[in-house]
Amino acid sequence: MRGVDVESAARLVAFGMRPKALPGRDEAYAELVRRYREDDEFADTVQRVASGLGLVVLAVDKSPGIVLAAVEESVFEIKMDEYARRTALANRQADRVLHGLAHLAAAALAFPRPDDLGNDSYVGRVSVDQVDGAVREASRVLSERVAGTEESDPESDAPQLEAVWRVWLRRPEATATKDGRAGESTTRGIVGKALRFLADQGFLHPVGTEGAYRTTARYQVQVRELAAQRAFDELLELGVLPAGTPEGTLRKEPASDV
Repeated sequence: MRGVDVESAARLVAFGMRPKALPGRDEAYAELVRRYREDDEFADTVQRVASGLGLVVLAVDKSPGIVLAAVEESVFEIKMDEYARRTALANRQADRVLHGLAHLAAAALAFPRPDDLGNDSYVGRVSVDQVDGAVREASRVLSERVAGTEESDPESDAPQLEAVWRVWLRRPEATATKDGRAGESTTRGIVGKALRFLADQGFLHPVGTEGAYRTTARYQVQVRELAAQRAFDELLELGVLPAGTPEGTLRKEPASDV
């Protein structure tokens, strides 16, 4: 592979590191995406460059561009401490699990039907009210479930996320600050920070009223990856799902027997 091709491959990876860069806004980016999809040797070089940087290529297409994910221990991996720093968490240790639940719930609510992740034209909607309401309702149901078993703690074999309901219910939904914003330690404040972080990363785009967002193609690709992880399975088991979809969201369609 010629040096100029390696340089071009590195440029494509660099585009993927810019959260809001899109092929539709940059002809050079669009050309590199086209080349990746049509030139197997170039695609292999891009993947090798990404791998050398501790990244995995999740997808390359004209809408999202190149979508990358950091492998464990990569210099580009955003760990909870880094997330806490970027979002200025008031209490990193206590709030990080709540932020994790907010992110999982946002993903589930943004793509409410099993086939939404496979439909490249689908655009989801999510809001602070929606996410906080869904998690709070799931927390209430879990509280009643435990009370019904006359147990003071969740069952030992229950998903780890089931223990989070206690913390979420203890937090106030909203406490206005002097400038009228939701307090940072409230559940609405936590959800708001989580959604703004996703918007900063190019996964969501603000629309309409404050606190409402639409999904991007980049986010759709990322959630496809998330849906295959155990943490998401646990979230589905908790029932953090949009109303009207009792069968669950983001579950893979059952394989056909045919």
